[in-house]
Amino acid sequence: MAETDAALRTLAHNVRAARTRAGLSLDELGRRAKVSKGALVALEKAQGNPNFATLVRLADTLGVSVSALMEGRPEGRVRVVSADTVMPLWTGEQGGEARLMLTTSGPAPTEVWRWQLQPSEEYPSHPHQAGVVETVSVTSGRMILVVDGAEHPVGAGQTATFDGDAPHTYRGTGTETCHLIMTVHLPPGPTSAA
Repeated sequence: MAETDAALRTLAHNVRAARTRAGLSLDELGRRAKVSKGALVALEKAQGNPNFATLVRLADTLGVSVSALMEGRPEGRVRVVSADTVMPLWTGEQGGEARLMLTTSGPAPTEVWRWQLQPSEEYPSHPHQAGVVETVSVTSGRMILVVDGAEHPVGAGQTATFDGDAPHTYRGTGTETCHLIMTVHLPPGPTSAA
C-alpha cells in the first residue's frame, strides 16, 4: 500500500506542476481534458484512482508524456526497468495488460510500453495531440491495428507505425496471447518533457 500511496503523491505533484507550467486553472484543464474538476482536485490531493484513459487525456492536454506524470526524478544516467516492478496502467477484461516501462528524456521524448492482448481483446484509444507517432512491434502472436477505421494485421516479427492523432484500436487476434512493444513518440515542444 505504501508504494501505491507514494505513486499517487508523485502523480499529484507532477499533475499540479505541469498544470502550473501550462498556466491552466483546474477548471480549464478539466474542460480541455474532459475530466471533472472534482476528480482533478482529488488527484492533486493524492486521492482517488484515475484510470488510464484519464491519465492519457491529462498528459495530452498538458503536452507531457504519461510517464512524466507518474515518474519521480531520474536517479542516474542509466535506468534499467523490470516489467515485474511496473504496475499495469491498463488491464483488459480477459487478462491483457499495458505497462509503461519508461520514457526517454529530451525535447522529443519517447514512451516505451509492453502490451499483452488476449485473442479478441481490444483497447480503443482516443486520438492524441498532433505530432504524436506510435509504433507497434509484435514479438509473439498476432494483432489487428485499427487506425481511422481501417484494419491492419500485424504478426510476430512485424512493426507498424502511424500518426496517433487519429482514432486507433489494438485488438488481439488468432489463438495465442499477442505480446508487443509499443512506442509513443511525442512531438518536441517547450512542455513535452517534465
